[in-house]
Amino acid sequence: MDHLEFYKLKESPFSNIVDNRYFYNNAQHAQALVRLKYAVDSMKGLAVVVGGVGTGKTTLARRMLNELDENKYEAALLVVIHTSVTTDWLMKKIAMQLGIENIADTKLEILGQLYKRFVEVYQSGRKTVVLMDEVQMLQSREIMEEFRGLLNMEGPEGKLITLVLFGLPELDDVLALDEPLKQRVAVKYKLTGLDETITREYIRHRLRIAGCEEEIFAAAAITAIHHYTRGVPRLINTVCDNALFEGFLLKEAPVGKGIIDSIAATLDLKPA
Repeated sequence: MDHLEFYKLKESPFSNIVDNRYFYNNAQHAQALVRLKYAVDSMKGLAVVVGGVGTGKTTLARRMLNELDENKYEAALLVVIHTSVTTDWLMKKIAMQLGIENIADTKLEILGQLYKRFVEVYQSGRKTVVLMDEVQMLQSREIMEEFRGLLNMEGPEGKLITLVLFGLPELDDVLALDEPLKQRVAVKYKLTGLDETITREYIRHRLRIAGCEEEIFAAAAITAIHHYTRGVPRLINTVCDNALFEGFLLKEAPVGKGIIDSIAATLDLKPA
């Protein structure tokens, strides 16, 4: 018997791998999605989501992409993985994600291809949306100026493209590299940690998806989880995942506060 069998789980409920089955539509994420969809549908041009590490930005980006009906939107999601991205690479990547074939070699020609594609999408009755995650890594004024250039492309009803940028709080400083771009932010939302009630529901939600309806964590344990993690989803997952394994080793059900305290000490987490 392993820890999943011990707690009557079909699968691991607290993996930090993004899995839309485990998306918990709490009030904060729901409000963010409503605002982002408003920005897209009203062709506002630029929307921004900022939040600390582990607050669910990537999860939200993936969720939004899944909710953009391909019959109404031409949507793409790009994830920035390093700081050495160039404007040429980025423009080519956007062009490729939007289905442009035979992408040109020069930036000016690529911009022409992008404009033509934006118009095609608009004339088909759809809207072009590019979601971009980890944008704080694009610490380049030139790239910010290129974003502004894309937003200069307009149709009769508004911008031909909506950029939805996700990043750490440092994203504000990156946008400030090009002040005219920063002034074009039409919608902004800040993600924070979950409160204790939502933390409890978040944990229960993930356990239900994994096949368990029982209270695996004692009430005091959940309170402790919230205090140590400050409601940050990624940390909640890490603490709960460790707690299930330690609880199994100790044959403790439900998992008590003592196990949470021990794991928090090991992970160097301090209570709020």
